[in-house]
Amino acid sequence: MQLTKELPVTLSHLFETVHHTRKLKKGTFLFQEGMPADELYIVQNGIVQLSKIIPDGRELTLRMCSSGDFLGEINLFSPASKYLLSGRVIENGEVAVIMKSELEEKLSLNLPLAFELIQWMNQQYLKTQTKFRDLVLHGKKGALYSTLIRISNSYGIKTNKGIIIDLPLTNQELANFCGTSREVVNRLLSELRKSEIISIDKGMITIHDIHFLRREIDCEDCPIEICKVN
Repeated sequence: MQLTKELPVTLSHLFETVHHTRKLKKGTFLFQEGMPADELYIVQNGIVQLSKIIPDGRELTLRMCSSGDFLGEINLFSPASKYLLSGRVIENGEVAVIMKSELEEKLSLNLPLAFELIQWMNQQYLKTQTKFRDLVLHGKKGALYSTLIRISNSYGIKTNKGIIIDLPLTNQELANFCGTSREVVNRLLSELRKSEIISIDKGMITIHDIHFLRREIDCEDCPIEICKVN
């Protein structure tokens, strides 16, 4: 099994517990909220979107998981656990499947691996915490600006015209990241385009003034490892 680039070196030992691999097909679910959480996954290629359906029916996207990302970790050492989020495939690919019981046994016997996994999980927690901070403190506009910054850190390509987000996203998908409606995102994006902060061509967003977005949400210059969507 080839080591994916994002996992720390020690966590590469997770591959020793891979049970099998599974193909990912765009539009399907790897798992859904409420299902028994018997498996964990390492993305080999493709993209899986982790999201939560909130009571009013809106979808809140928490992470975009690509090559090297580990999914399902919050269910470790939780008896009779169920998935708290849904994992929807948005780009074809493949995941390595790890049985939860086998990994728990390995972690109980390998303290260095357990320690590094705890460190990695803490980083994921910090990502989620800072995202919710932006959602709560800066409202819908701040949520969109924060999302654009995070996506640019994960999928941005710097050019002489600005930062091109190399991930086609619909306005509804952006709204899901912000926990708001597509209509609100439409209006906010239109305002940014009129101000020439961004431009959009065939679904690809280019950010021309990333500093404007950062100023508007009082960006705290978090490490880029935390200010991402994956």
